[in-house]
Amino acid sequence: MTAPNPAEQHAVLLRRFEPILRFTHGERFFPMDVGRYVANSSFWVQRPNLPSERVYAQGDLSLEKLSQSRREPFASIQYLKFIEPLTITELATYQLQQTLTKAGREQAFHAGAGRLARVGYGSRLLDALFSLSLFLRGRVPGDTAAAAAVRYKQMQEDSEQFHYYGRVLEQEGWLVLQYWYFYAFNNWRSGFSGVNDHEADWEMVCVYLYKDAEGEWQPEWTGYASHDFHGDDLRRRWDDPELEKIAQHPVVYVGAGSHASYYQAGEYLTELELPLLSPLSAFWGRVRGAWERMLRTEDSTRTNETLFRIPFVDYARGDGMSIGPGQQKRWADPELINPAPEWVRGYRGLWGLYARDPIAGENAPAGPMYDRAGKVRRAWYDPLGWAGLDKQVPPNRAQDRARRRQHAIEQRQDALKITISEKTRELRDLGMEAEAMLEQPHMKELYEQRRQRIGVLSEELDTLRAQLSTDGALREALGLHAARLDAGYKTGPRAHIRRAHHPASETGLRLSRIAEIWAAASIGIVLLAFVGIVLFARQYLLVGIVSMLGIVAVVEAVFRSRLGWLLGRLTNALALVATLVLLYEFFWPLVIGVIILAGTYILWENLRELWA
Repeated sequence: MTAPNPAEQHAVLLRRFEPILRFTHGERFFPMDVGRYVANSSFWVQRPNLPSERVYAQGDLSLEKLSQSRREPFASIQYLKFIEPLTITELATYQLQQTLTKAGREQAFHAGAGRLARVGYGSRLLDALFSLSLFLRGRVPGDTAAAAAVRYKQMQEDSEQFHYYGRVLEQEGWLVLQYWYFYAFNNWRSGFSGVNDHEADWEMVCVYLYKDAEGEWQPEWTGYASHDFHGDDLRRRWDDPELEKIAQHPVVYVGAGSHASYYQAGEYLTELELPLLSPLSAFWGRVRGAWERMLRTEDSTRTNETLFRIPFVDYARGDGMSIGPGQQKRWADPELINPAPEWVRGYRGLWGLYARDPIAGENAPAGPMYDRAGKVRRAWYDPLGWAGLDKQVPPNRAQDRARRRQHAIEQRQDALKITISEKTRELRDLGMEAEAMLEQPHMKELYEQRRQRIGVLSEELDTLRAQLSTDGALREALGLHAARLDAGYKTGPRAHIRRAHHPASETGLRLSRIAEIWAAASIGIVLLAFVGIVLFARQYLLVGIVSMLGIVAVVEAVFRSRLGWLLGRLTNALALVATLVLLYEFFWPLVIGVIILAGTYILWENLRELWA
């Protein structure tokens, strides 16, 4: 009898659970095969303090050539270049086609409610600074996205294909199905007002399986790669109502341009915190927390917003093309990348343009196996830890694991009881010796030694007895848990989530047009007003700035329905200022008055005790 082919088994499992990807209307790039992309790219090396050198021209490169080992100096960067920017004429033609033709208008993206109207003034100010920084940073030219869209469309017209790369591996009793998707371009910034543009984009979805009593693989968890989310927050259990499925195929809502993966359709407010501003953000959080605790105005329902994050919207509406089983577009046969082929294992460079961006947002990513620094990704070498599953036991092993853990704690308790008994006997002997030394002046030094040892031993015994008590409660809890597992019990499907990412509510999207215009124009208006004050009313500079900021604060509060909140905070601030002024003006009279009241109270309490 012929043994089953592992590759065929893996392909069957990948097909059985392959995700359905739903895109936003206006998306221009979809998962493709890397062979065609590489054939349409050139290969470059950037060595330290030298101009970039082209190694292979477009049309001369292949996956085989890409995977060849190369010896380069430290700090060298290898990268691909997929496309050249369009000329002015070509770009104008492209824009006219998108604007004037029916097909172009039908594919156009409409943002809806303005992203800046959804966040505070501080975030909008940082957004303006971030936009200005693009002129100083390395970035992908704006017309490169248009050129990439044209070339990708031509390739699809020649042969329409939608690909993913499958990887299957067993780890700690789990079978991990990895679905890697490659996109020719990430046009989040130029196409959807997002954070960045870069050539090439690798994204990934995981499905985690375990073996049931019949030895069949069953799904238990999914993990979707999504921006800065990691660990438990990436993961949803198979029975979680947030995880949408069609038959056994999880549905993935793909961010427009960014290609991040989401569990629900909608518009996601994503705030980028620059590493340079992290210390300021942490300091501001501590100051705000201390202020609110002092005034007792803490709001447990408030999100972790900060002045030092830049707001962006990730549109994952799911109203565009769908790819997957039963959808308008189908996946090509999966290409397995385990064991890793040479083009995965051998090439550690970037899969697109190296834009020389110091914060790396505009630089292309590396491949599925490596990060931009050439190190192996955690999602590759530790897919369980990547999704926080390294601490989760597969359901088919959970009950046995609970019983074994319970038994281990019982053994630890037995050992603790022996240790406690021995130390208790020692403590009693020491106590007897210390008692015998009383009223024996010549034994004072030895007596003090015994008392010190008694103190140390008493603390040790207290710790051991507390541990014994804690272990008893834990052992009992494990026994109850094992019994519940035997009865088919599971914890809540969302108990592990700490930072859930949800789309904006319909209420949050109902912003007036005036509010959107104000949000878009407010930063520029304030800057121009400041210049006007400096040029024409410099003698009133301080008053002018305070008045301008006050007007901005009131307008912001009105548009954000927080006027009552603003007035409350203003009242508290004024009360604090008034208190500080009174303390400054009447410091010594207040000190004397407090001392008189304290002395009178103490005198009354002491005399009352004598009379009682």
